[in-house]
Amino acid sequence: MMRKTSVILLSAATGAALTLFVTQPRAVFMGSSARAATSDTYRQLNLFGDVFERVRSDYVEKPDDSKLVESAISGMLAGLDPHSSYMDAKSFRDMQVQTRGEFGGLGIEVTMEDGLIKVVSPIDDTPASKAGIMANDIITTLDDEAVQGLTLNQAVEKMRGPVNTKIRLKIIRKGQDNPIEVTLVRDNIRVRSVRARVETDDIAYIRITTFNEQTTEGLKREIGNLQNQIGDKLKGFIVDLRNNPGGLLEEAVTVSDTFLERGEIVSTRGRNAEETQRRSAHAGDLTKGKPVIVLINGGSASASEIVAGALQDHKRATLVGTRSFGKGSVQTIIPLGSGNGALRLTTARYFTPSGKSIQAKGIVPDIEVLQEVPDELKARTDTKGEASLRGHLKSEGDEKTGSQSYVPPDAKDDKALKMAGDLLHGIKATATAAPATSDKAAVDKPGNKAAN
Repeated sequence: MMRKTSVILLSAATGAALTLFVTQPRAVFMGSSARAATSDTYRQLNLFGDVFERVRSDYVEKPDDSKLVESAISGMLAGLDPHSSYMDAKSFRDMQVQTRGEFGGLGIEVTMEDGLIKVVSPIDDTPASKAGIMANDIITTLDDEAVQGLTLNQAVEKMRGPVNTKIRLKIIRKGQDNPIEVTLVRDNIRVRSVRARVETDDIAYIRITTFNEQTTEGLKREIGNLQNQIGDKLKGFIVDLRNNPGGLLEEAVTVSDTFLERGEIVSTRGRNAEETQRRSAHAGDLTKGKPVIVLINGGSASASEIVAGALQDHKRATLVGTRSFGKGSVQTIIPLGSGNGALRLTTARYFTPSGKSIQAKGIVPDIEVLQEVPDELKARTDTKGEASLRGHLKSEGDEKTGSQSYVPPDAKDDKALKMAGDLLHGIKATATAAPATSDKAAVDKPGNKAAN
C-alpha cells in the first residue's frame, strides 16, 4: 500500500493515489518485456538477500540488522541524485522541526560533496554566522572525528545537540593555506526568515533568508509595517533572496502570490505527463503594484529560484545580481510509518511560468552586478552550482555552473543593493555592472559543485 506523502523542502508531492493508478495499468500491457525485467529485478533482490545473510552470519562482530538495512537504503537513494536520501526517525523529526522554523544546533545549511560536508550558507544571527562560517567552507572534522565516511544525515546529527554545549569544527577554506579550527556553542535556533528595514527613507527592503512555515506571514507583516512607516513616499520594494538556500514549495508559491494578481507561478512535472501540477496566483497584490527589485546570486537556490523565476517571467520584478544556483528538482518526503523515518525522493522537476527549467542552469538576472571582493576573500567568491554536483539531474541544452555569491557585510559597499535603489529612484541602468572582463569570465567558467 502506498503511504501518505507530504510536501516539504523544495517541491511538491506527487499524489500517491495517482502514482499508483498510472503505474499499475502500464505493467499489464508490457507483456514479456515487463516480465523479463521483473524476473531480473527479483534475481538482484535475491543477491541482496544473500549478501545480507552472509554479513549477518560471517562478519567479525555481530552487526545490527536494522543498521544494515538503513545503510542499504541510504546507499540506494544516494546513488540516484544529490538530493534523494533516507532519513531515520530522528532525522525525520528534526527536519519537521526545522521546517517549522525552530530547531537546535549551529544554524548552518550544508550539503555533502566528495565525502565531506560543504557549507551552502550560514543562517543569519546564529552561532555559525557569528563565528564567521562562510559559504563553500569544507568541514573535515567534528570534535576531532573525521567527516569522511559519514552520511550527510549522520554529520548533521553530530552538529546538533543540547543548547550551550560546544563542538569543534575543522574547516578548509579556499585561499587559506592551513585548516581553520572553530569552536561553536550550540544554541536554540529560531529562524527569523524575514527581516526588513527602510532604505533611504522611501524604499522598503525585505530580506528572506529561508522558506519555512512562517515565511509568508512574516513577509505580509513586514510589508504592512513598511507601508505604514514610509507612507506615500514609498518608491518600491527590494526583495533580497541572495544566499537563500530554499525551503518549502508552498511558501515559495505564497510568497510569489503576495506580489502577483494572476497567472501561473510554477509547474512541476514528474515521470508521467499525468502527474503535472500547476500553481497559480490569486488576486491581491499586497504591494499595490509598486515596483519590485529582486536580488539573487549564486547562493539563491530552489524555492528562491521559484520566486525569482515567477516574478521575472510575469515582468513583475527586475532581477539584479548574478546567476542563481540552478536547483530545479522536486523532492517529496514520504513517511515510512511509525519509527521508520522517511524517504526524501526526487519526484519531479519544476518549471517557471514560461515553461523554462532552471535545472543545472540557474536564473539569469536582468541586470548583472558583480561585487568588489576583498583580496583575502577573492578565492571563495563563486558558488559552483547544481551543474557541478556529482550525479545531478541533467538539463536540456547547455548547463551553467559558477556564480558569485559574496554579499558585502556593509550595505554601503553592496553594489547590487545600490543598483536596486538607483532603479527604484529612476536612475537608468545603461549596462551590466561587471567590473572587468576578466572577472566576468571567471563567473561564467565551468566549475565543480554545492542544496537544498
